[in-house]
Amino acid sequence: MSKPSFVYVTYIATTPEKVWRALVDTDVTRQYWADPIGNCAPHVNVSDWKAGSPWAHQRADETGAIDMVGKVLESRPPQRLVITWARPAEVDDERKHSRVTFDIAAHGNQLVCLTVTHEDLEHDPQMLAGISGGWPKVLSNLKSLLETGHALPRVALAA
Repeated sequence: MSKPSFVYVTYIATTPEKVWRALVDTDVTRQYWADPIGNCAPHVNVSDWKAGSPWAHQRADETGAIDMVGKVLESRPPQRLVITWARPAEVDDERKHSRVTFDIAAHGNQLVCLTVTHEDLEHDPQMLAGISGGWPKVLSNLKSLLETGHALPRVALAA
């Protein structure tokens, strides 16, 4: 059986250190980790970002709800971050965990290639569908924030 993967590559006019900070600093993640097209609350990613540590994808609103959890598998600032990804109710079932890799590569003085690979999704087509729409929005927001200082404007969809 093949393992469905999602791969997204973007080039950002910035430095590897700024991309790394944007991935791990809650003050930065709350600025871009939101759906600019829809009504999804902004999120922060909370961890100490050391290999073996837990991490949580938490809403940055009054609820503070945790939507995803996992473990940091690899942390090499500012080049590579690898985490597991699971729903909170499935944290104890490793068969239901997927894996996200952030590869950050400098290209010249002020250009970074960010490659996000989300894999091990073969058992969860619903997760594959969700992240296939979610990652492009989040990463476009990240690129805009790092290049302009502002995330994309949020646009509420009509009901």
